[in-house]
Amino acid sequence: MAFFKYPFWLLYRIWFYILVAIPIIIMFPLLIISISREEWYPYFFKLARIWSKFILIGMGFGYKITREETPDPNKSYMFVANHTSMADIMLMLVAVKNPFVFVGKQELAKIPLFGFFYKRTCILVDRSSSKSRQAVFLRAQRRLKQGVSICIFPEGGVPEEHILLDEFKDGAFRLAINHQIPVVPITFYDNKKRFSYTFFSGSPGKMRAKIHQFLPTNGLATADTKALNEKSRTLIWDELSLSEITKKSHPNQE
Repeated sequence: MAFFKYPFWLLYRIWFYILVAIPIIIMFPLLIISISREEWYPYFFKLARIWSKFILIGMGFGYKITREETPDPNKSYMFVANHTSMADIMLMLVAVKNPFVFVGKQELAKIPLFGFFYKRTCILVDRSSSKSRQAVFLRAQRRLKQGVSICIFPEGGVPEEHILLDEFKDGAFRLAINHQIPVVPITFYDNKKRFSYTFFSGSPGKMRAKIHQFLPTNGLATADTKALNEKSRTLIWDELSLSEITKKSHPNQE
């Protein structure tokens, strides 16, 4: 049986990259126009949401978003989530309607077609460079002042497969406090199983996300960064832990 899984996984990965490329090619003129001016970013964001839905549906991922609170379209937020999959980007774009800018690793800019737009619309970071991290902070501040939200995966990378949730870096929370914007923790439950960074893995199925109650930063100071970090991480950790317990209690439940 395992012999047949490997060809499926290989074709499934290839199919993913085909789905990434198709809507970019179709919408290319509109995408180019939407990134030509920074103030037109909200239009690019709408196109990115269409792109994301196309990929998720094409991969056979039925997504379900649960919201404890809904973001105000006229406010900026700091969106943070656990990071386990290449599909995290797509599910985040589907889950959140407020235009936001990703802070992400610069390696993704090397992906053909996708990388062209990624490096022109996201804030790229070289985690090995302190100068790069400082530049990220300044660019994020500028985008927040323009009224756009920010999305950061605060684990600072994708943890190894056996790690349920890694420690969070402080950058996202310090930025949120500096600009007095709410932190919005989001839990992705199924992305690692659906389409992890392990090459020979993945399958169609459900993808669930939960937008938690917002964490206000009004009145907080830089000294409160660590506490806000831990509060956000605890919300996501508790959700993931409960989900793991449920899976073990109902192993045949998809």
